[in-house]
Amino acid sequence: MQKLLSHRKSVTILATTILFLCSVPTRAHAASKEIIQLQTQVQQLLDMVQRIQSTLDTKFGVLQNLAQQTADQATQMSATVNSLQQKLNAQNEALGGKVDTASGQIQSLNDSVDELKTRIAKLDKGIQDLQSQLQNIQNPPPGSATSLTTNLSGPVAPGTPSEGQSGSGMSAAPPQMAPATQNPPLEQTLQSAMRDFNAAKYPLAKSEFQDVVHYYPLDNASGTAQFYLGEIAYRQKQFETAISNYNAVLENFPGNAKAAAAQLHKGLALMQTGRREAGIHELRELIQRHPQTPEAAQARSKLNGMGVRINPRP
Repeated sequence: MQKLLSHRKSVTILATTILFLCSVPTRAHAASKEIIQLQTQVQQLLDMVQRIQSTLDTKFGVLQNLAQQTADQATQMSATVNSLQQKLNAQNEALGGKVDTASGQIQSLNDSVDELKTRIAKLDKGIQDLQSQLQNIQNPPPGSATSLTTNLSGPVAPGTPSEGQSGSGMSAAPPQMAPATQNPPLEQTLQSAMRDFNAAKYPLAKSEFQDVVHYYPLDNASGTAQFYLGEIAYRQKQFETAISNYNAVLENFPGNAKAAAAQLHKGLALMQTGRREAGIHELRELIQRHPQTPEAAQARSKLNGMGVRINPRP
């Protein structure tokens, strides 16, 4: 295009020069045969320049038309690309919303299943306790009847009339019952343990959390106490003990509020003991079970920092 414009400019300059030469008046004595021939050649050259000029104008018009068509096509293509981009963005947003909805539904389903497992475990534990009590009632251990009689009537001293014999008319003293052991209050014990844990009084906090687990093994607070026992062990670099406590939370109290944190810290503790693949598995399972939790975000960040895929390849 630029080259054609340059040729057109050169032809225009040449034609202007020829016209100027033709317009110069000649002297009467110079009108010779050579001048006539020269004028004829100049006229022929001028005709040729006009034909070239006409050809260049035609080609230039064609090029302008082609350039306009190319610009129109580029504009249409740009509009099509923008439309496709908008459609892709809309589809991605819709797909992202569906994924978030599905993740939320999966998490709700997992929570419901975990809560159902916890209830079943508690019910099973209660049934086992009832069966043990019924078995003890039906089959008392040897010597229990003698002990019961002794406790009720007291030991018979020598010379004391037994039942059915006449005595002084005084009845035996009623047996003294041993005071029942009272469990420590749950809420106060758990709160005190939390205060001691936050104050880094780990031995005292450990003892209080163990009391919660011992006296209230079926209560959801026992799962919380089990988690903090794992935290104390983790901070003291007792990783195997920490993993054991985290497992107790995940197996016995999967619906506990600390279940996601227990699985996150279990994965980290496994990595601390050199079991890298097992730790990665725990982090991936955490992301799948609790995708919208802060613990899942920490697990993703940890896996990305390790250069590990969040979703393993099939």
